[in-house]
Amino acid sequence: MLTIGVDVGGTSVRASVVDAHGRILDTRRARTPRTGQELNSAIADTVRALADRYPVAAVGLAVAGFVSEDRRIVRFAPHLDWRHVPVADELAARLDVPVLLEHDANAAAVAEQRLGAAAGAKVAALVAIGTGIGGALVLNGEVFRGAYGVAPELGHLRLVPGGRQCPCGKHGCWERYCSGTALVETATELLAAHPEETSVLAAIEPGKLTGVQVAQAAETGDSIAQLAMADLAKWLGEGLALVADVYDPEVVVIAGGVCESAHLFLGSAREHYAAAVTGAGHRPLARVRVGRWGDKAGMVGAAVLAREHVLAGEPHLA
Repeated sequence: MLTIGVDVGGTSVRASVVDAHGRILDTRRARTPRTGQELNSAIADTVRALADRYPVAAVGLAVAGFVSEDRRIVRFAPHLDWRHVPVADELAARLDVPVLLEHDANAAAVAEQRLGAAAGAKVAALVAIGTGIGGALVLNGEVFRGAYGVAPELGHLRLVPGGRQCPCGKHGCWERYCSGTALVETATELLAAHPEETSVLAAIEPGKLTGVQVAQAAETGDSIAQLAMADLAKWLGEGLALVADVYDPEVVVIAGGVCESAHLFLGSAREHYAAAVTGAGHRPLARVRVGRWGDKAGMVGAAVLAREHVLAGEPHLA
């Protein structure tokens, strides 16, 4: 059975035909329009371009936003023009195939737990580090969504009371210290605090510095950039300790764009996690691994979920 997984992001819509082994057979992409109706049309057109060439049984959408418990409605998507929209039903009517929605981090966790770095794990957590932090949890092979479909918001665990302001309205959230955005802010603070240090980052125009540039500078031995990476590693470890205290996972998969530089921080993060977790030295530790699927995890996981629900004969997908 072939299904299509769609990653619906703020800048692009990517759709891939995925087989039962997670292999991507073909991909199409389009720019993300501004309005909800235009977005529905863009998704439908992108999917049709694939469905016309392959016998597709269902479609799964990985969405960066809050999805209803039945995975039919997008309640809120901060970077998309969807507010309480029955996206699954609208697209199913256009495409004449079953459509399932899933939060993008949940979809990525499914890809990793079924076919990736957490394959076979009964309890697995995914921490997707990019502009912010996305989180997901798999318990006994099933995605844990909470009572209303929005759990777990790991990126907004408060690690530093009274710390950096977060767009969510709180201060000191995990993602404000461990993300691509946080890496830039930390490097900027370090440049100001250590004017005596020579750093290539100092030559970059204020406001133009990126996390990728910080990571590249750290690769070359830049002292400020390496301090910033060490800070990210510390906060990643502290956050993982909190996740382990609550969920006690077998495996934690680190995903997201920052993972391209995982060799610069993951070893140190593991050490911080091992030292900070409750009962340090007297309990098994989760294996902390980089995800297998990279930026394709959401598409693969959404396709896997769509296939599973069709095979299970879910009523709303019949």
